[in-house]
Amino acid sequence: MTSAPLAARLTTVAGPLFFPVTAYGPDGTVDLDAFRAHVRTGVDAGAAAVFACCGTGEFHALDPEEFRLVVGAAVEEAGGRVPVVAGAGYGTALAVRYAELAEEAGADGLLAMPPYLVVAGQEGLLAHYTALAAATSLETIVYQRDNAVFTPETVVALARTPGIVGLKDGLGDLDLMQRIVSAVRSALPGEDFLYFNGLPTAELTGLAYRGIGVTLYSSAVFAFAPDIALAFYRALESGDDDLANALLDHFYRPLVELRAKGHGYAVSLVKAAVRLGGLEVGPVRTPLTEPPAEHVDELASIIASGRAVLDKYRAGEGA
Repeated sequence: MTSAPLAARLTTVAGPLFFPVTAYGPDGTVDLDAFRAHVRTGVDAGAAAVFACCGTGEFHALDPEEFRLVVGAAVEEAGGRVPVVAGAGYGTALAVRYAELAEEAGADGLLAMPPYLVVAGQEGLLAHYTALAAATSLETIVYQRDNAVFTPETVVALARTPGIVGLKDGLGDLDLMQRIVSAVRSALPGEDFLYFNGLPTAELTGLAYRGIGVTLYSSAVFAFAPDIALAFYRALESGDDDLANALLDHFYRPLVELRAKGHGYAVSLVKAAVRLGGLEVGPVRTPLTEPPAEHVDELASIIASGRAVLDKYRAGEGA
């Protein structure tokens, strides 16, 4: 855990947000050595933060002790260089317990996942996240997606809640997000409430989100191709439209189209890509399943295509 507040460390970042996969050994148990190597590689490559045991890290598949060990390993490997944020979810009581475990493990903050299964009203959602934020000293980012979708008025209330510092959007409704940003700005002028583009391949919508002022984003690609993810991030930051568009056309769009071919591919494809890169992190846990060989081959071709764009660009031939 670092001494600086999480919100302050994320207000201005110089790279994508890294969501590592959780590694499993041949016997199916958590492989902390492989996970440590994965986190270390990402931090060394330029990640702005590590989000451990979140969606890509199969939060849903980890028991509390595994969760504590994995978050602790991420904290140790980050070594204070970047903040570590841990997932927390399920019903209020379990979400609070996971938050307590994350704090014990040294995390800098929480990513609050949607409540388990139930579809709650705005009042109930607000009560849930308020209780979670009050349970520890960790700053909390609320994740909007699935059964946790907020009105602008509820987000204003969340932004006023002590301990809640941001909203990660995994819904993709830009009209709603614009109204949320406007409502919070109007109700809390001068407050630095954070917003994150949290769609499965956020780079594909990066330009659109930047249009409403949302520049922070989670990068699943960074977990397996940090060179591509960083090149795209820097192209967006510098206004290099040629490189950004070439990567969108030859890498990100094909990747998203492949992801649409299977259930759970937002996680299992990422894990397959990490293995293609040479780090054995094991398969996904049930109920997720592995992609078939033909989809893994297609994935390898897409990664090669992205790197070919970078090679051409670096050779001075344009994107």
